[in-house]
Amino acid sequence: MRTYSIAIMVRNEYGVLNRVTSMFRRRQFNITGLTVSETETEDLSRITVQFEGEERAKNQLVAQLAKLPDVISFKEFDPDDSISCELLLIKVANHDETRSQVLDAAAAFHAKTVDYTRDSIVFRVAGQSRRIDNFIDLLRDYEILEVCRTGIISLERGKTVMRNVANVQ
Repeated sequence: MRTYSIAIMVRNEYGVLNRVTSMFRRRQFNITGLTVSETETEDLSRITVQFEGEERAKNQLVAQLAKLPDVISFKEFDPDDSISCELLLIKVANHDETRSQVLDAAAAFHAKTVDYTRDSIVFRVAGQSRRIDNFIDLLRDYEILEVCRTGIISLERGKTVMRNVANVQ
């Protein structure tokens, strides 16, 4: 099984996200990351989906996505030709006996402290999903209170932009 990342440019209208994600559900793909946002124009939204599956089933899914009336274009991202990033906020207990180790771990990952209280410390990390996974795994040795991740976002390198990709009829 392989992990895929696809960005889908859609009309910014009610119910579009449900129609797109239902396509993944019907094809029995496990969505591991989902990010939705408006784009450079308020008429369009960009849905970035990270999911696991087999190549043949992924190709069938892409063909079905192209038939949805709300889909303007889509792009599967190759890690070598794209820039991807994810954002993490993680809250860790602030105990006297572990504080220095937690702060050292955060420094090693270039995590930014965004909140600091007597009871907890909140860090922000942006980067590749694997790096974020590694940071969370390292902090599991301490008391993690809460984790929130954005899901992956990606842009293709170079001057190509999604709204100019003509892969939907």
